[in-house]
Amino acid sequence: MDFWTSRLFSSRAQGLDEKLTPKTYIVNEYLTVADVALYAALHPVLSQLQSTQYYSYPAVTRYFDHIQSRPSVRKSAETLAPAFSLVQFDLENAPRIERKADPPKEKKKAAKANATPADQSGTATPVEAPVAEKKNKVAESSKPATADAENAGAKAQKKEKKEKKSTAESGSSKKAAAPKAAAEDAGDPVPSMVDLRVGHIVNIEKHPDADGLYVEQIDFGEETGPRTVVSGLVHYIPIEQMRDKYLVGVCNLKPASMRGIKSFAMVLCATSKDGKEAGIELIQPPLDSKPGDRVFFEGPDFESATPLTQMNPKKKIFETVQPGFITLESKEAAWVNPETKSVHRIRTARGVCVAPTLIGASLS
Repeated sequence: MDFWTSRLFSSRAQGLDEKLTPKTYIVNEYLTVADVALYAALHPVLSQLQSTQYYSYPAVTRYFDHIQSRPSVRKSAETLAPAFSLVQFDLENAPRIERKADPPKEKKKAAKANATPADQSGTATPVEAPVAEKKNKVAESSKPATADAENAGAKAQKKEKKEKKSTAESGSSKKAAAPKAAAEDAGDPVPSMVDLRVGHIVNIEKHPDADGLYVEQIDFGEETGPRTVVSGLVHYIPIEQMRDKYLVGVCNLKPASMRGIKSFAMVLCATSKDGKEAGIELIQPPLDSKPGDRVFFEGPDFESATPLTQMNPKKKIFETVQPGFITLESKEAAWVNPETKSVHRIRTARGVCVAPTLIGASLS
């Protein structure tokens, strides 16, 4: 950290600015001790800069302002006041950043067209001269070929044919086996393709750049640690009711960036049949649930089925089965088969998942 701080006004400072340009946090998808350490190292310098100076490092300024605004950082900084006082940035008058389009990729044909050709007299250019000389030597050395060499060549050809044949056979067997791997998401979408798990919110903050979004750290019982999840629930569920909550998460959606922060799951919620304004609630797993507990659909076709590793967005699997997700008169979460009208409750091994108050609500 001292390396970057001591060189903030040197040409190397641009390297830190470039490193931070695509990032919200320095190491992971959520706040870590590395961010706090970098914030502490940058504070003595950035707090002394004039606006014309910090405008030169937009990514560093944006990153620093984001980290210093985190509630946990702010709370710790206040205990050390005035050492880490809040730095005020005049961002409204910041110059607009010119965003340049990526240069077009060069085509292979263009590369071939730029290759150095032989001159009109037939003499190779200096670049090709060693190649031409090598070809001449090879041609001269091949003239005194013997009958034994010809026999060896014939044997080599036979061996090569056998190898090609065995390669072709193994290739065809691989092609035949390929459909098995692809068959994982073959067939019509069914709810058991959706990977539902119990999650526990271990940290939650408001999105720095979007008023309606929360950024949660949710423990799904994975060795890699909590996942970053972005949810549009600010206007429907107070942050106090989200903290430390156990919930059900959809864990095999393709990660998606939401206003600059990548979300790695989706919180399953019940929306009132009268619309969002009438109420949205988190679907709650049974008591004594643990992060990572498997959530499944009742019924012999679904209970033992393995969900997809990741749902293909193009196949719209979740969008196809989601209209059947509802809460019953008992407030229990379930999926109703649109064709047979059979009811399959959403549950864990410990019991059925429920909405606190909503009946006939849709789940998404």
